[in-house]
Order: sequence, then C-alpha cells, then structure tokens
Amino acid sequence: MLFYLKKHLNRLDITVHGFRSTFRDWATEVASYPREVAEDALAHVITDKTEAAYQRGDLLEKRRQMIQDWSDYCA
Repeated sequence: MLFYLKKHLNRLDITVHGFRSTFRDWATEVASYPREVAEDALAHVITDKTEAAYQRGDLLEKRRQMIQDWSDYCA
C-alpha cells in the first residue's frame, strides 16, 4: 500500500497508518461495530493469552459486512 501511495499516486504526505486509523475510528464512532470485529479486520493479534485462547472464531461474516459498510461509507 505504501509503495502504491508513493510510486503511483506520488503522495508522500500520507501514510498507511492514517488509513488504518481512519477505518478504526469509523468502525467504533460512526458504525458502532464491536472492538473485536474491527481489530480482527485490521489483523491485530490478541496479546492476552487467556483472551486469545477463547477467541477461536474468525468473525468472517461480521468482518465482511463491516468492510462492505466501510466501502459504502467511503463511496
């Protein structure tokens, strides 16, 4: 993504982190998605071993719907 921003769009003033941060803010503040769904979509690893042991699902359908909602919001 960073390569694309710099080489294809010639944008040196923005970062990938900015996109991820914007998505995370939207997921919580605008769309009210649960923290776990947003964190999974960002591929964040659960560092708490106990929580990780109990979080076995992939929340795939919820993440799919969230990404579709994000796409609609951005459009």
